[in-house]
Amino acid sequence: MAELKLDKAFMGYRRQNGRVGIRNHVVIMPLDDISNAAAQAVASHIQGTMAMPHAYGRLQFGEDLELFFRTIIGTCANPNVAACVVIGIEDEWTNSVVEGVKALGRSKVAGFSIELKGQMECVRQASWQAWEYKLWATEQKREECPVADLWVSTKCGESDTTSGLASCPTVGSVFDRLDANGNTLSFGETTEITGAERICAARAKSKSVAEEYMAMFNAYQDVVEAQGVDLLGSQPTKGNVRGGLTTIEEKALGNLQKIGKKCKFVGCLKPAEMPKGAGLWYMDTSSAAAEAVTLWAAGGFVCHLFPTGQGNVVGNPILPVVKLSANPHTCELMKEHIDVDVSGILQRELTLDQAGDKLWDMMIRVANGRWTCAEVMNHNEFVLTKLYVSA
Repeated sequence: MAELKLDKAFMGYRRQNGRVGIRNHVVIMPLDDISNAAAQAVASHIQGTMAMPHAYGRLQFGEDLELFFRTIIGTCANPNVAACVVIGIEDEWTNSVVEGVKALGRSKVAGFSIELKGQMECVRQASWQAWEYKLWATEQKREECPVADLWVSTKCGESDTTSGLASCPTVGSVFDRLDANGNTLSFGETTEITGAERICAARAKSKSVAEEYMAMFNAYQDVVEAQGVDLLGSQPTKGNVRGGLTTIEEKALGNLQKIGKKCKFVGCLKPAEMPKGAGLWYMDTSSAAAEAVTLWAAGGFVCHLFPTGQGNVVGNPILPVVKLSANPHTCELMKEHIDVDVSGILQRELTLDQAGDKLWDMMIRVANGRWTCAEVMNHNEFVLTKLYVSA
């Protein structure tokens, strides 16, 4: 039997808190929806910086507000971000984000507000700070880092029969290797595990972790049932059905192939929560691709593996999304979105281990700086999860 691919190191950016990134972004983060224009103005002034506009941040409260802050702070502190300028309408919440990022061991963060000075003055001040940060970031050097420092997340999208049979198991092959190597990993998509929730719970490291997962799963089911509806039409999607997945159970069983044959998940995370140690973690996420990937970016993950059957095109501003597909039609007709073609598995031209080697090789190349197809195609979806209506 051939030896499985397992590189020892990659070239990454070591941050001051010890975490390692694979990108070196300078982010201009609007704290709230009405600060988007100011953030975009700064990014237009300072070449190579990135604004991340979004729709929320005003009059949120309770758990919804906690999730909002956790997502914004986690995104700004992600190791793929070299430095961050935060712009809000007023001082208090803007400073809360800055202090939250600093509490995570990152110092290259500064906040600016619009109230009592106006947008043009705020943009002027923030642009000077972004200028300074960008010049500093251009001198940061990649250094050799052990592969165990790579935090990797996964979800699937636009799944079909090829997903559960081939592309999801390919991710599982890589996750088994990474887990044995001591990496920090995560999976989720709570509603998409409907019908296989007991199988998922059995993959927990302990009884208490299994119970925590089931509590998250049941809470999601309660939300659905409280609306007096079922998930049919949303889960599986129309695209899933066209691709041959006729029930949520079929979809769920394929979905779980992404965590391999050997991995046991060591704990459960709230949306956008950072893991407390190495190993595989379950994150309670939506199954909507852009929302889920945003949550993993906020949780500190720096590389995302994304199997697709019918062809999902999602990306993220700071978290590189590596797409793979085992559907030969998708690989041919949507090749500008597919990083790794593993259709040879179902054509008996590739073994699962060989497909895992291909995906592993691409993951390391992306970690070393190769752009993903989503990055080249300018897919920068940044979508916040909202729990309920604002005040």
